[in-house]
Parts: sequence; structure tokens; C-alpha cells
Amino acid sequence: LLGVSVKTLQRWDREGILKANRTPTDRRYYTYDQYLQFKGINIEYDKRKVVIYARVSTKNQRDDLQNQTAFLRQFCNARGMIVDQCIEDYGSGLNYNRRKWNGLLDEVMEQKVKTIVITHKDRFIRFGYDWFERFCMKFHTTILVVNNEELSPQEELVQDIISILDVFSCRLYGLRKYKKQIEKDEEIAEELQDRDQSYRRAEDQNT
Repeated sequence: LLGVSVKTLQRWDREGILKANRTPTDRRYYTYDQYLQFKGINIEYDKRKVVIYARVSTKNQRDDLQNQTAFLRQFCNARGMIVDQCIEDYGSGLNYNRRKWNGLLDEVMEQKVKTIVITHKDRFIRFGYDWFERFCMKFHTTILVVNNEELSPQEELVQDIISILDVFSCRLYGLRKYKKQIEKDEEIAEELQDRDQSYRRAEDQNT
């Protein structure tokens, strides 16, 4: 449990305040329901929303989006989960400014969302998923990942990689252009050269 020392957990276990489960090797562990109980959230009366979140990059992938939604609805129905909201989003997984996605995160922070159900991690965010999962857990929201690889369009990964390469190519071009400008300025170039020589002398003295 976050924010509680091991010694405190051991004492609570001995005194029956918060009983731990045990592994076959007699190690203590706690379930997520126990974590919610520790935080004072009554899971029996937890009326927060279960939200399906599906995403594709472009409008041309509408069929992929509908397949995600249909699959997630079937998944939830099979497990007796009542879906309160279905969010269908368009936008790159690299884009942190998706309006619907940000709206969902706002509701998480407002303690309105119990569970977010997605087909694959990259449907939620292309990179940095683990950080966002921990972020949601701080507000007692679980992200349920079904891990259906077939509903994670491969062409999107290619597009995102190309976008990243394009950004870094532009930055490298900018650095080269900046370097040429420095070389043209004799005063700056001389200062950098003197600084480089000073660093080398310092390194020679330390060796």
C-alpha cells in the first residue's frame, strides 16, 4: 500500500486492523480492493463510471474504431460489467491534446471514473502508458487492458515512427543551421574554441 511502511503493515496484520493475504511462500500481499478500502472507498457503493475508450488516428479508420468498440462491449457484457460511457476518439497516440482523451483524464481527477477499458495500451497513449496508469491509480481508477493485438492498427505505428523521425530530422537540421551561423561569427567561434582547449587542459591535468 502506497505511503504505508512495512513495519506498520506488519503491525496492522498482527492486530487484525488490515489482514494481509499470503502467498505459498508466506509473503504478504494486498488486493486492489483492500487498497480502496484503506483509502476509504466503499467498493460496494462505488457508483463511478465504467468507460470504454477506443481510438484511431484518422477518419479513414472508422471500421477499426467500430471493431474496437464492438469488441469492448462484448468483453464487458461477458463479464457482467455495465458500460456507462463509450468514447470513440480520433487522433494520433503521440498527441497529448486530444480533446476527448483530456476530458476523460479530467473526469478521472474528479473521481468520476472507476474503470477505463481499452483493447491495447497504445489505444490510450503510444508512449508513456505506465506513467498514465500510475496517474489514474492515484485517483483510484483502474485501466483494464484487454490486450487484443489485432485491434491495434499496425499502420498507425508506422505513421507515428515517421512523425518522430520527421521531428528529429527538423531538429538536426536546425542544429546544423545554427552551427553554420556560429562558424560564420568569428568571435563566438573563437570563444568556443578557447573553451574547448581549456576543458582539454583540465582533463590532461586530471589524468
